[in-house]
Amino acid sequence: MDQLPFERPIVELRNKINELKAFTAEKEIDLSGEIEKLEARLEQLEKDIYGNLNPWERVQIARHSKRPTTLDYIKYLITDFIELHGDRLYGDDKAIVGGVGKFEGKPVTIIGHQRGKDTKENIKRNFGMPHPEGYRKALRLMKQAEKFRRPIICFIDTKGADPGIESEERGQSEAIARNLLEMAGLRVPIVCVVIGEGGSGGALALGVGDRIMMLENATYSVISPEGAAALLWKDASLAKKAAETMKITAPDLKELQLIDEMIPEVRGGAHRDVEFQANEIRKAISRSLQELEKKSGENLVLKRYEKFKNIGEYTHVNGAIAMK
Repeated sequence: MDQLPFERPIVELRNKINELKAFTAEKEIDLSGEIEKLEARLEQLEKDIYGNLNPWERVQIARHSKRPTTLDYIKYLITDFIELHGDRLYGDDKAIVGGVGKFEGKPVTIIGHQRGKDTKENIKRNFGMPHPEGYRKALRLMKQAEKFRRPIICFIDTKGADPGIESEERGQSEAIARNLLEMAGLRVPIVCVVIGEGGSGGALALGVGDRIMMLENATYSVISPEGAAALLWKDASLAKKAAETMKITAPDLKELQLIDEMIPEVRGGAHRDVEFQANEIRKAISRSLQELEKKSGENLVLKRYEKFKNIGEYTHVNGAIAMK
């Protein structure tokens, strides 16, 4: 399993314990007391390190190459899943997956960003950065969900939308803006979960929901820490400083009331126990849907409008609205 820099003391102690166990088995020597002491020290070390993660360390966990993706969670959360393809205008974008299935026995539409876990798959998935046809596919599935009165579950996990010239030529900005507009008015429940990185408009295009939730080690921001550092200080190497300044982690965003719920994560990251993590997500989504499904379509749209209108503080400057 890939080791992150701040995990080195944990890995070294764990390796020492394994070596000691192998030695006792080979030499038939009883060192159980020493091993128990080391295991207790390892347990405390993990609590100290994972219980006090700084923003940059959370960014590293959110970007972990083995971190579960949308399709990983669909396997545990959705039964009878049928993936649907294409935007009916240009083609199919592998960076966004979506389809229909059942969540706890009820029909739902599920849509999410999809990145790869190795070079080959990342190239296929464009590193999880959608093209405009991906967002149009997502919108097609959302409108279909509204037609058949199915709740929508969105998984957010992208560095951002594809920035290439071909995407711009095919209407990237318009596709994102269209999704924001249309999602605001959908008359079915929408639950959004940030499972990894939530970057800029590429994330927002699937993020206009009645409930916005984040995994404990996920991030959600208008720009990457590297990008912010390059803009603010002309030095992308100051990404760690930017991450601490930007308030992009789940604990920060929950405190700022920009998200509704922070979902507890497996110690060390969701990649350490995907099934357990999926169950935590299941419980959070289930709670939200039980509440939202009691509301009428009109009420959902009204509450969604109020939710996003109340984010931030605004003032009037020379007849225009400006954010404080």
